[in-house]
Amino acid sequence: MGAVTLFPAALRAAEPLRLCRFVVVGDTHLGRKDNDQAERQWAKAAAELKAAPGDFILHLGDVVDGGRVAQYPIYRRIRDGIGKPVHEMPGNHDPVEVFEKALEIKADRAFDHRGIRFVMLNNSRRDSHGGFLTEKQITWLAAQCSEAAKKNLFVILCLHVPVHANKHPDRGWYVKPKDGQKAFYEICARHRKHILATFHGHFHNGIRGWDDHGGLHEILFPSILYNLNRGLEAKGAPGYNLPEFRPGYTLVTVEGRKMTLRYKPLGAEVKASKKLD
Repeated sequence: MGAVTLFPAALRAAEPLRLCRFVVVGDTHLGRKDNDQAERQWAKAAAELKAAPGDFILHLGDVVDGGRVAQYPIYRRIRDGIGKPVHEMPGNHDPVEVFEKALEIKADRAFDHRGIRFVMLNNSRRDSHGGFLTEKQITWLAAQCSEAAKKNLFVILCLHVPVHANKHPDRGWYVKPKDGQKAFYEICARHRKHILATFHGHFHNGIRGWDDHGGLHEILFPSILYNLNRGLEAKGAPGYNLPEFRPGYTLVTVEGRKMTLRYKPLGAEVKASKKLD
């Protein structure tokens, strides 16, 4: 069991959080390869999520595959059977205008829950695996973090594409300095007392992450459809990659000064969890 607990430095600098449980899913890719495999995986996950502990669900992008517009109503029908709020963001497979219309939400938005502000920011494009942040988005992000600090809220930043630079043997998909990386990290440094972590999808590598930017926890989450074991730890890649790669989702608990991530494979028991200090 590769178990570790999240004690971010940020938590030590503010008031204790109340108990907060939620679930993180990602990369459902409905319509992939023009068959119903992804739909069946999402339906299987939805049946589990209905009973899973957690007040709500975060979906970190790639709702459908390859911009397949007809898949959004299918995704939504299955989602609506879960019986708890699901907060989606687009990924590089989701045309933003179609995503917003089909799910009746804005791509960039924020909500507060039990002392945490969740900021969802669309940093992906259909024509690239890389990430991009506009000046307008950077300004909005800074304002969200400043407001959260004034209200003594912690912050979790959700972006489909990681900001963290990663090279071989990783995928090399991230926000380049010229595309907003520098400004993003400046905001994180300025609000370090309040920002707990950044959450991302996109990689299909299970739980993968880094904490080498001033202790900021940058975490990639598994796909419900498929994940790949790229042997990152054996190849000496920086950061960590839990030894679990089955399709699944993550049960997240924040309590006081602890955050725990539990990797839940579909149809199986939790065998891996992560706690970061």
